[in-house]
Amino acid sequence: MPSHLEAGFVNCWRMIARGAPDFVREHAFAAPERKWRFDFAWPSAKVAVEIEGGVYRRGRGAHTAIGKFLGDVEKYNAAVIRGWAVLRYTEKDLTTRPVQVIQEVVSLVQSRSTTATIASPPDCA
Repeated sequence: MPSHLEAGFVNCWRMIARGAPDFVREHAFAAPERKWRFDFAWPSAKVAVEIEGGVYRRGRGAHTAIGKFLGDVEKYNAAVIRGWAVLRYTEKDLTTRPVQVIQEVVSLVQSRSTTATIASPPDCA
């Protein structure tokens, strides 16, 4: 079940990124050796988005707790080694600059996309 922050990202994506490639939720990228998953991924472009919940929270579940933080560092480094670009966003990003967040993701996905846009051929008449 997605968090309220992830649901907010999905809503923003649907409203702002019309025509952009759609994402895959909970994409596993280092299987079978690890069970790491990205919150959102565009596998053909090797772009991932992680929504960092719990940044402003203390205690269990917070990404700033040392164990979770160290696990995240390992995960993100492994992703980069495998050729992924990982964008990380917080609740503040999603609430104060949602349009910019989506534009950043769309731009990165398009720049790393393996499908090129083919221009119409010139009129030969």
